Amino acid sequence: MANVFISIDMEGIAGIAHLRQVWRGTDDFPAARELMTGEANAAVAGAFDGGATSVVVNDSHGDMYNLLPEKLDPRADLIIGSPKTLSMMQGFGPDFDVALFIGYHAAAGTQAAVLDHTYSGRLIYEVRLNGEPATEAELNAVFAGTYGVPVGLVSGDDKACAQAAKRLPGIRTVVVKEGYGRNVAKSMHPQAAREAIRRGASETVSARGELTAYRPDPPFVVEADVANTSAADLCGLAPGTERVGPRTVRFETQDFREAFRCLLAWTYLGSSEAPRYAGT
Repeated sequence: MANVFISIDMEGIAGIAHLRQVWRGTDDFPAARELMTGEANAAVAGAFDGGATSVVVNDSHGDMYNLLPEKLDPRADLIIGSPKTLSMMQGFGPDFDVALFIGYHAAAGTQAAVLDHTYSGRLIYEVRLNGEPATEAELNAVFAGTYGVPVGLVSGDDKACAQAAKRLPGIRTVVVKEGYGRNVAKSMHPQAAREAIRRGASETVSARGELTAYRPDPPFVVEADVANTSAADLCGLAPGTERVGPRTVRFETQDFREAFRCLLAWTYLGSSEAPRYAGT
C-alpha cells in the first residue's frame, strides 16, 4: 500500500505569474483555478501510476477552496475550505508514505521569484528556522518529518525548486516556469507542465522506499519579521511567543509541531494589521 499526500498551492502553477491571477474576485481568478486543478490531476495520476493506493489532495492556497471538485480526478479525496488549523498540511499524519508539494513558490524576499512569500505575503517579510531563511516547502517538510514521512517532490518556478533542492536532500523537482520578476515568468505550456508533473509524481511514488524524511535536530527556533509593530503586538498574543525586536517574534521548542502551530497562529493573529495589497 502507498498512501500519498498532495499539498497544492497556486503561485507555482504553470501559466500563473501575476498577483491578479491568484486573488479571488478578479476576472483572472477562474482561469487560475482551472490551471491549478489541471496540475492537481497530473500529480494524482502520476501518484497512481507509481503505485499509490490512496491519494489525498489538500487545497493549500489562500482561502483554500480553489480546486474545482467536479473536475478533480475521482480517485482522490480533497481537503477543502478554511480556516484550517494545520493550513497547507491539514489532514497530514503518520499513515502517509510520501508527500508531494505542487505549485509551490519561493521564500519571501527571493529576487526574481514568482509571487514570493512565506505563509502570508501581507504579514511576513521573512521566516527563519534556526537562524536560516525558510520556505513553505521546508517548513512543511519538517512538519512531515515529525511523523517520519518524506517529501519526495516539489514543483514550481526555478527559484522555488532551487531552494527546495538546497534544503531537502534527495528531493525531486519539476520546474514549470522561470521567474523574471515577482509578477513575470517564462512558463511552460500547461499541458507540458502537467506531463512533467505526472512523470515526476510517478517516479517519486515508485521510489518512495528510498526516500528519507527531513528531520533536523531540535531545538527548533522559529522567528518571523512581520509588517509592522502593531502586527507584532498581535502575534505576541500566541502562547510562548517572545518579542525580540520591534517587528520580530520568536518561538523555541523541542517539538516542531508546536513551532508550526505557533507560526500559523502568528499569521492568523497578525494579518488583521497587515496591508491587504502587500501580497498573497
